[in-house]
Amino acid sequence: MDGFDGLLRDALLVTALLTLPVLIVATVVGASVAIVQAATQVQEQTLTMLPKILAVGAVIVLFGQFGMQLCAQLLHEVVARMPLLARG
Repeated sequence: MDGFDGLLRDALLVTALLTLPVLIVATVVGASVAIVQAATQVQEQTLTMLPKILAVGAVIVLFGQFGMQLCAQLLHEVVARMPLLARG
C-alpha cells in the first residue's frame, strides 16, 4: 500500500503544480479587472472574461511544456511501479 500512497501523493503534487499558476493568474487578472470596473462603473461582461482568457492562455503556452514533462515523469513512474503495485 505504500507504493500506491506514494503515487497518489505524487499525482496530487503534479496536479497542484499544474493548476496553481493558472489559478493565481486568473485570480489576479480577475481582481484587477474588477477594480477597474468598480472605478469606471463599466459593467460589461466581455471586459471580465476576455482578459482572463488571454492571461490563462498565455500561462498555458508559457508553462505547457513544463506541465507535459511533469505528466510524462509521473506516467513513467506509474508504469515502473506497476509490478510492485500488482503484487501488493
